[in-house]
Amino acid sequence: MKLRIRDNSVRLRLMRGEVETLREQGIVSSRTGFPGGRELRYEVESSPANVTPAAFFSDNVLTVRLPEATVLAWATTEQVSIEGDQVLVDGENLRILVEKDFVCLTGRDDEDESDMYPHPNAADESC
Repeated sequence: MKLRIRDNSVRLRLMRGEVETLREQGIVSSRTGFPGGRELRYEVESSPANVTPAAFFSDNVLTVRLPEATVLAWATTEQVSIEGDQVLVDGENLRILVEKDFVCLTGRDDEDESDMYPHPNAADESC
């Protein structure tokens, strides 16, 4: 799972196996280590209680909760992403985007793309 946080937005890209794990087990997680033994953990949960995507941050864990019915439909169709906005305490919006991770159209020697989804624009020449 790949995480990108920028300008009041959270974007997570999941590979095929991770989408399947989310569908079957209701959660998928990953982590990024930092010096001093610290780490940032991030996870995506499928929740029957949620009606819209929502994000939470506590104890160095970023959790994105998605509606269970939405996850089931997303995981079993060609739908690329699940997205939503969450209003923050200060009135600003946090943009949440969870999407399937596609094979890049330009080869990358340093990345294993074997579990990624086929790119829908495979006929194009570059990402």
